[in-house]
Amino acid sequence: MVKEKYDKLTSILREMEQVVVAFSGGVDSTFLLKAAVDTLGYENVLAVTADSETYPTTELEEAKELARLIGVEHQVVETSELAIPGYTDNDKNRCYFCKNSLFEHLIPIMEEKGFQNVVYGVIADDLSEYRPGMKAAKEKGVRGPLQEANLFKEEIRELSKERNLPTWDKPSFACLSSRIAYGEKITQEKLTKVEKSEAYLKSLGIRQVRVRTHNDIARIEVEPKDMGVVLNTHDQISKTLQSYGYKYITLDLMGYKSGSMNKVLS
Repeated sequence: MVKEKYDKLTSILREMEQVVVAFSGGVDSTFLLKAAVDTLGYENVLAVTADSETYPTTELEEAKELARLIGVEHQVVETSELAIPGYTDNDKNRCYFCKNSLFEHLIPIMEEKGFQNVVYGVIADDLSEYRPGMKAAKEKGVRGPLQEANLFKEEIRELSKERNLPTWDKPSFACLSSRIAYGEKITQEKLTKVEKSEAYLKSLGIRQVRVRTHNDIARIEVEPKDMGVVLNTHDQISKTLQSYGYKYITLDLMGYKSGSMNKVLS
């Protein structure tokens, strides 16, 4: 079944002939980039990464290294989500504004390159989640070959492992703005606070972590197996996150959940 889906993916890519890949360095976009290069050849693929306030420096450096590993031309463009009208209001359409702006940067690059398609790493799992960025992609004519091939996250991890991609078991990641509660204004100060807090928690050996921000409250999400690490170092964690600007530090007993902020939308 997975092989059939991969064959469908390569068929979709062959029809496109040349692609610009919106490349974040995550599990999905890395696999899509690798599949595109293997199918079309490196000369027919361009990886483009948007460097913005919501994208940690560590992720950018990893994206650069992954592009070198895959052997594809890689372009980094400077963007600013905080400058997008309506974005910092942080309503339920935040991701629409972000993706719309991203594609507005990528389409001129595609045209300058002489290519016909921009693709991004949306996957089959996303059909069951709230993803307003998909609306922006549809409006801009940007395609999601992984979703079109009906590939799910675990299948992408399996295929990535087979191709020796180091991202096969990389923890899921989303932009830093996704940590800030809907309706709470997004600022550079808050984004920096989240980035520093998550980097600190990762330094303790926790791989999958979110520091959800509710004004002065940090709601830490980790997988159940890592809750002991948080509890055993709670004093140190509390002091560190308070030094970053939080007043109250909490551990969410429900554990890490992708898109947990979306619960308020239902």
